Amino acid sequence: MAQDTTVPKLNFEYWLDKAIEWGQATTLESQKDVCLHLPQLQEFLRQLYENLKDVGSTVAIQQFPLIGQLLGRLCWNPFVIGYDESQKILMWCLCCLYSSEPQNPVELKANSWIRSLLCHLLSSSKWESNEAETSSFISNLGYTSADYYCHLVKSMVFSLVTELRENQFNGLNNQGSLSASDVNAVSVFCIPLITLPDLTPLLETLLLYHGGSSKEILCPEFLEAVNEAFLKKKISLPESAVFSLWLRHLPSLEKATLHLLDQLVSIQLNSLEEVACVIKDSLLVRA
Repeated sequence: MAQDTTVPKLNFEYWLDKAIEWGQATTLESQKDVCLHLPQLQEFLRQLYENLKDVGSTVAIQQFPLIGQLLGRLCWNPFVIGYDESQKILMWCLCCLYSSEPQNPVELKANSWIRSLLCHLLSSSKWESNEAETSSFISNLGYTSADYYCHLVKSMVFSLVTELRENQFNGLNNQGSLSASDVNAVSVFCIPLITLPDLTPLLETLLLYHGGSSKEILCPEFLEAVNEAFLKKKISLPESAVFSLWLRHLPSLEKATLHLLDQLVSIQLNSLEEVACVIKDSLLVRA
């Protein structure tokens, strides 16, 4: 049965090596690498979960002896669990490994370890209530923890948008403070957060940003991810930003065209007016 698994051993070892390489993502390079690989990591974890939920904890550990090391490392990487989707799938995987009726000291110890990881994941997205200084600081500002986090995100997005626009304006005079690699790094960090509503102004600014370089400075994976989210209507963007995306990244334009053709073929359309409406909504004619 092990040979029939949907999670090839080679793939498992690849992500374990990645988790070890990333550590707790304390360097800029490791943080960028986590963000670049996060969509593929989430897909791997989904496949792993689908496999685990059908075999039970004992067989799962026999099948993947190092699964504890992999999940443990990922659970303590702030750039992995900072995204709700990753956090949720990790919880699912951990629950699959939990023994409802532990039969020996090993399973008891494993259950205790899993409970501690689940507690860590459940508390990692919030300010800890026992951190007196942080809680006092937030309450003195008149915010709840959730409100404070929301304001932090909006403030960060506003600052980056302002800096990018100023940098674009000053680009001709070579006075901009952001280099092409800085802008590229910002686009990389946006990849796992693209569907976050508060991030939309930053996505728009990045798509309209060109700087003084003759080469594309935005990460290709970022452009692909934005296009995918737009086509699936997970985000809404101004027409100018969409047109800029397709002009600067032709594979995205090609994918948008194929997506439209697929819609026209698969959807039951009763009139030419409906066909015209679908084509108009795609923005491709205006692009």
